[in-house]
Amino acid sequence: MSERAPDGFGEHQPVKGPRKKKGLLIVNTGNGKGKTTAAFGMALRAWGRGMRVAVYQFIKPPTANFGEHRAAKRIGLPVHPLGDGFTWKSKDPERTRALAIEQWGRACRAMFSGELDVLVLDEFTYVLHYGWLPASEVLAALADRPPLLHVVITGRYAPAELVAAADLVTEMTLVKHPYREQGIKAQPGVEF
Repeated sequence: MSERAPDGFGEHQPVKGPRKKKGLLIVNTGNGKGKTTAAFGMALRAWGRGMRVAVYQFIKPPTANFGEHRAAKRIGLPVHPLGDGFTWKSKDPERTRALAIEQWGRACRAMFSGELDVLVLDEFTYVLHYGWLPASEVLAALADRPPLLHVVITGRYAPAELVAAADLVTEMTLVKHPYREQGIKAQPGVEF
């Protein structure tokens, strides 16, 4: 399974010396596990560096109390869930859409507040995939954000326009999953 890294990747990147400062637009997408986990890992890393971080979740309900919520609460990392669960199983698609639009408004206020260094928009690609917000409007807002603000977006089906606008895109690829292979259901500490 080892593939040779393209030239310039996989090599040691020096951390000393001059570097360009720019808020990055980062997208974690694909059908594999780890998109949210990677975003929370980055949020935790930034938090540990004394950076101002907030996470806005677009699928998880306000009552969500998964492992990441519990850990974030313990350390004081702000996580704001506002959704109604799995979007594709919604019994009220208009309410689901309205919640996503409301959460985007909240996330935009946070994005332009000048009070953040890192903003995570968890499972936000679904908002674009389902057409609840025009990609052009979202991309314009992201382009106008404070220049040093890092934004991390997660979810499957990242639209091509978002991928093109991003500075860093990682696609999680499903190779093997215990549920598919062995019928093992989601487990605490691994999936939630």
